[in-house]
Amino acid sequence: MNREFLKELLATPSVSGYEEAIQRKALAFGKGFAHTQRTDPSGNAISVVNPQAAHKILLCGHIDEIGFVVTHIDGSGLLHLTGAGGVRPRLYIGSPVQVMHGGQRVSGVIATSSDLLRKERTEASDLLVDIGADSKEEAAKLVSIGDPVCADVAMTELLNDRFTCRALDDKTGAFVVLEAAKMAAEKGATMGIYAATTVGEETSGRGAYYASTRIKPDCAIAVDVTWASDAPGATPTTTGEVKLGAGPVLCRASVVNKPMNALLEQVAKEEGIDIQWEIATGHTGTDGDTANRAGEGVPMALVSIPLRYMHSSVEVGSWKDLDDCIRLLSAFLVRLSAEMEKGFDFCALTV
Repeated sequence: MNREFLKELLATPSVSGYEEAIQRKALAFGKGFAHTQRTDPSGNAISVVNPQAAHKILLCGHIDEIGFVVTHIDGSGLLHLTGAGGVRPRLYIGSPVQVMHGGQRVSGVIATSSDLLRKERTEASDLLVDIGADSKEEAAKLVSIGDPVCADVAMTELLNDRFTCRALDDKTGAFVVLEAAKMAAEKGATMGIYAATTVGEETSGRGAYYASTRIKPDCAIAVDVTWASDAPGATPTTTGEVKLGAGPVLCRASVVNKPMNALLEQVAKEEGIDIQWEIATGHTGTDGDTANRAGEGVPMALVSIPLRYMHSSVEVGSWKDLDDCIRLLSAFLVRLSAEMEKGFDFCALTV
C-alpha cells in the first residue's frame, strides 16, 4: 500500500467538476500496473487489467470532493460562493481555504463576523472568501468567476495508525480501487478489471454513468466511505454498528446483489479479514446506485471504508481499514475470475 500516493491525492484539490489535475495523477499511478488505460468525456480515469478478457468488472471510487465555486467578486475584492456537493457551510466559517485558478493556488480565508455566527442557518451564499485584496480589480488578477474553492487542510497522522484530512470522501476509495486492481493483477486475476476513479459523484453521478454504459461490465463494485458509528453523537441504531479500524463495511441493501455480497463475505472469512455490515433499505448514495441502473442493469456490491466526520474538513480514517479493503477486494477479484469461468450466477432466484 503506497501511503505517499494517497497523501499526494489528498494534497490535490479536486472539487466536483474540476478533477483534471488529480486524474492525471491517478493515470500516472495506474501506468505501473495497467495493461491499457482510457478516459471519457466525463473525465473518468480508468486503468484496465486484462482488457481482452471476456468477463469484466467495474470498480468505482469517486475522486471528486465537496467544495465551492466562485460566483462573484465584489467591489472590495471579496469572493462570493455557491456550493458544489454536500458542503455544510457553517463548518467553514473562519477557516483557511484555497482557490484554484489556472492550475495555481490562491490562499484565502472564510470571513467571520458576529452577524454570521448568530444566524440559525448558514448558506453557501453567506460565505465570503478574503484573499487579502483591496478591490475587485486586484482580486480579478488572481481569481475568476467559476474557480473552485476547497478547505486548505494538510493531511496529518493521528494515534493508532489513523489520519485526518479533508476529502477522505472519497479519495480513499479511489486509492483503494487502484491499489486493489494492482494487487489483483499481481495475484493473477484473469477477468477484465476496470479500475475507475470516477468524477462528479458528489454533484451529478455522471462519472459512474459514463463508465458503466461504455464499459458494459458483468458487475460492479463501488468503493466509498460510510459513517462510523463510534464518532461523537453517532448511533449504531440507524444503519448499523461501524467502528474505525474494525475492517471493510459490506452493505445489505435492496440495490446490492446478494450473490456478490455472499462471495465477498466468504472471501473475507477465508482471508481472515474482519468485516462489518451496514443497512440501506433504498439507495446507497454512492456510484453503485448509478452503475446498478446503467444499460440493462448491472449487478453491484458496495464496499465501504469507515469514516468519522464525513463532509467536513477534519474527516478521520484508518490505515488499517484501507489495507483490509485492498486485501479483500484483490482476493475477491481473483476468486471472481475463477467463478466467472465456471458461470457465476448473479441471480438470487433460480427457476
